[in-house]
Amino acid sequence: MRIEQLEYIAAVTRLGSLRRAAEELHLSQPALSETVRNLERELGVDLLERKRSGARMSAEGRELLPHIINVLDAVDRLRDAAGEQHRSSRMVRLGTVNAATVPLLIPVIRAFRTTHPLTQVEVVGAQQSEIHRSLLEGGFDLGLVNHLEGDDMPAEFESTELLRGRPVVCVHPDSPLAARSAVTVADLLEVPLIAMRSGYVMHRYVHRLMEGRAPAFSYSTDGAEMGKLMVAEGLGATVLPDFSVVDDPLERRGAITHRPIADDGTTRVLLMLRRRRAESVPRAAQDLHEAFVARAGALGGGPTGREAKA
Repeated sequence: MRIEQLEYIAAVTRLGSLRRAAEELHLSQPALSETVRNLERELGVDLLERKRSGARMSAEGRELLPHIINVLDAVDRLRDAAGEQHRSSRMVRLGTVNAATVPLLIPVIRAFRTTHPLTQVEVVGAQQSEIHRSLLEGGFDLGLVNHLEGDDMPAEFESTELLRGRPVVCVHPDSPLAARSAVTVADLLEVPLIAMRSGYVMHRYVHRLMEGRAPAFSYSTDGAEMGKLMVAEGLGATVLPDFSVVDDPLERRGAITHRPIADDGTTRVLLMLRRRRAESVPRAAQDLHEAFVARAGALGGGPTGREAKA
C-alpha cells in the first residue's frame, strides 16, 4: 500500500468522478482506475461504486474513509514536522447554502489566504441535504448551513453556531412592500414570490409561514445569491435570513432592501458551521474553522463559536 493510492481514492471521493480526479492528479484515467483497483484488491473490498454518472464511495468505502483520512492527516503532520515548506496542503472544500456570503464568508476566505497561501479553498454552493451527504462522504471538509432554532441538531456532525438572525422579506426599493414598516403574509400573497427550492431551510420556513396559501405567482431558485439578484431585477420578493441581506453589495447600491415579517417576531435562523465527527481533522480545515468562528465573533452574532448540542 502506497500513500499516493490513499490520496487517489480521497480525490475520487471528493470529486465524485474518476475522470475529474485523473485531470486534477494529471494522470490518465486508466492509470488511476488501475491504481484504485490495486488498492481494492489489496484491502479485499470495493471502495467505489462505479456508474455511468460517476464514481461514489461504496458502503464499505465509507466505513474505511475515516481511517484513510487519518492516515493522510498523519502524513501531513509528519511532513510539517520535517519542515517541508514547499509542501502544498490538500484542498479544503467548503459547501455553503450561500448565507452571509459578504459579511462572513468572503472576509474569512481572504484572511485564510494570507496565512495559507498554498492551500486551495474550493467553495461549492449546494442544498443543505447535499452538503450533509458530502460531509459524511468526505467530499466537503466544512459546511455552512441555515438552521431553524428549535430544530434537532444532526448527531453525526459537530455543529458550531456562527450567526443568528430573523427571517426578513427582501424586496426592490421600488416595490410597494418597501414602503411598509413590516410585511404581512397577506402582503406576500399579493406579489410574485421568489422561493428557495425544496431542500433549503428557507423553503420549509416559507411553506410553514403561509400555511398552505399560495402567492399570486412564484419563482423557484437555488440559493440566496440568485434570489437577491432576481429581487434586484424587479421580479418579486424573497424571504431570507437578515444576515444574508444586511450589508450585501446589492443593498449598499440601493438595488435591494428588506423589511421584517409582521406575522412572525419569534423565529430565529441560525447559521451553522458543520463538519463530520472525526478523531482527526486536517490542519488547514481546522484553521479555516477557527477563522469562521473568529470572524463571526467580530460580527457579534449570537453565541458565536459555541458548539451546539446534538
